[in-house]
Amino acid sequence: MATSLPLRISRSTPDEPTTPYKQYVYAYPHQKAYRLGEDRPLLTDVWAGERLDALSLYVHIPFCEMRCGFCNLFTRTGAPEHVTRGFLDTLERQAAATREALDANGTPRFTLAAFGGGTPTYLTADELRRLCDICENVMGADLAAVPWSVETSPATATADRIALLARRGATRLSIGVQSFVEEEARAAIRPQKRAEVDAALSRLKEAAFPILNIDLIYGIDGQTEQSFQVSLDAALSWEPEEIYLYPLYVRPLTGLMAKHDKSGESWDEQRLRLYRFGRDHLLAAGYRQTSMRVFSRIGTAAVDGADDSNISEYNQQAGMVGLGVGARSFTTDLHYTTDYAVAVPEVRRIIDDYIATPTDDFRRAQWSFRMDDDERRRMYILGMLLEADGLRVDQYADLFGGLPQDDFPAQFALVTERDWVREDGGRLRLTLEGMAWADAIGPLFFSHRVNEAMSSYRDR
Repeated sequence: MATSLPLRISRSTPDEPTTPYKQYVYAYPHQKAYRLGEDRPLLTDVWAGERLDALSLYVHIPFCEMRCGFCNLFTRTGAPEHVTRGFLDTLERQAAATREALDANGTPRFTLAAFGGGTPTYLTADELRRLCDICENVMGADLAAVPWSVETSPATATADRIALLARRGATRLSIGVQSFVEEEARAAIRPQKRAEVDAALSRLKEAAFPILNIDLIYGIDGQTEQSFQVSLDAALSWEPEEIYLYPLYVRPLTGLMAKHDKSGESWDEQRLRLYRFGRDHLLAAGYRQTSMRVFSRIGTAAVDGADDSNISEYNQQAGMVGLGVGARSFTTDLHYTTDYAVAVPEVRRIIDDYIATPTDDFRRAQWSFRMDDDERRRMYILGMLLEADGLRVDQYADLFGGLPQDDFPAQFALVTERDWVREDGGRLRLTLEGMAWADAIGPLFFSHRVNEAMSSYRDR
């Protein structure tokens, strides 16, 4: 649908990247650009005029059994039963208010679903059953009929939880292993035993989900190609449909902030060296790289059914409905969410406040970011350019009435000069080296408005 809004694109020249590891762009804009709105519109108005026939449902479960040293996600560790029960009670009220707003504008139909966090499988099997019931009976999502992804951990991938998810139709389970080497796991402040990891993976394989994903991290103190290969080969031995390779980031207020050793070899050099080693190792093992982080095994549902079997790493177009404290929702004109923090006291306060939220408050968008024509163009470019299939120039022109190179000449001049992006068959694609620098390329397209909002955000 071509926009009818006047074109107002910021022409500021982006800063030259000095590090490959600037910002992981999993959604644009980052949640740090959201603000608590003075004008908090009703969701019935926010969703007016939106397409409701191909919605995505995302449920954020803000609980984990432990907090990893690198984690800056919105999550609480060790939540007792009365907190998780109160959270689900509130989630059900939020779901009812959200469904009411959608129904006021038509008949909602969900085509994708995901449970993220945190660790959704921190919930007991009975709590997971209730969560599925809320999604199906209140929101109207048919979990048995749509691609549906769930994140888990070695400690919480228990037989009863996995059996429940399999019965309810989950199609993708993603397990955060990070490293199969116990010394590296401890260095990342993620103490776990290899036997526990293998036992969890054995249960996941036995459940035969269409897609099993294993997360690994590179850039840990002391990690070498030899030790990284131990983890890569251990992951490959389970024949997962996907493997994600994440560069280690050390963010404010995380456990590694004061402990991570950046002396000696440049950390950027270590991460780039390990990234290239891991990439080449997985490509040689029969995997296809679909983004900087994502490797999918050729001949499986992760590749052959990629259009309809999984939620894209950068899937952020209008039509995302978020439930749970920390979840984001996306419409054409407004992105909205709840409050957000990293520090333990603030996270606990926000979760407690969420549980006590009156139902009427769920009928309005609270923390939000107002999209305009410029921001929509940037979001679209980031959603396509950072994927292996690239940005189709003709589709961009159909949507926005111009060429991406004309709308963002400085950015595309820079990435072309660096040989990070090339035009290929009507698509702008990352080169092999451009894929390695994806976390530097993404921030080039952030608007001044977003950068200013993020820089003024106070970490808490």
